[in-house]
Amino acid sequence: MIDADGFRPNVGIIIANAQGQLLWARRVGQNAWQFPQGGIKSSETPHQALFRELHEEIGLTANDVDIVACTRGWLRYRLPRRMIRTHARPVCIGQKQKWFLLQIRCQESQICMTATPKPEFDGWRWVSYWYPLGQVVPFKREVYRRALRELSPRLQRIALEGDSALTESSATSQAPSSDGSSRSGEP
Repeated sequence: MIDADGFRPNVGIIIANAQGQLLWARRVGQNAWQFPQGGIKSSETPHQALFRELHEEIGLTANDVDIVACTRGWLRYRLPRRMIRTHARPVCIGQKQKWFLLQIRCQESQICMTATPKPEFDGWRWVSYWYPLGQVVPFKREVYRRALRELSPRLQRIALEGDSALTESSATSQAPSSDGSSRSGEP
């Protein structure tokens, strides 16, 4: 489904843990990393597409996450000329995206990149909030910047809640050491 301006509707998925780190996924067989994302089918709402893509790409369900926020409008990016399939009709010149910020509620061991026969990702890791801006392919960078900027106030609340929960748990038991390392789903 491509709109009259040539943009394909899409959902972008930003998954945060309690420490405010984001899930950063590696594309199959490439050294290219990005947030999970996927097209919205003509019969779907953005929320329906979010949960379908979440399961297909990351193996999680609606029960495994909380929706924290969504961008107010569509954020658009244009594809580089070399990636536009001019022989296809209608011609898709880019994507328009609704971005969702999710908080993971399940154990991270439930993250599964092989939930479907044709996985899009083969590894993942937790990264700091702004890290993706320096790593994503250049043509997506401005959309990432806009989504992260709009959603950052909501993520700050997650991180504060996570810090207070950690403080409360350390008062009753020995808190885990914090050496700055992150869990990685890389093979």
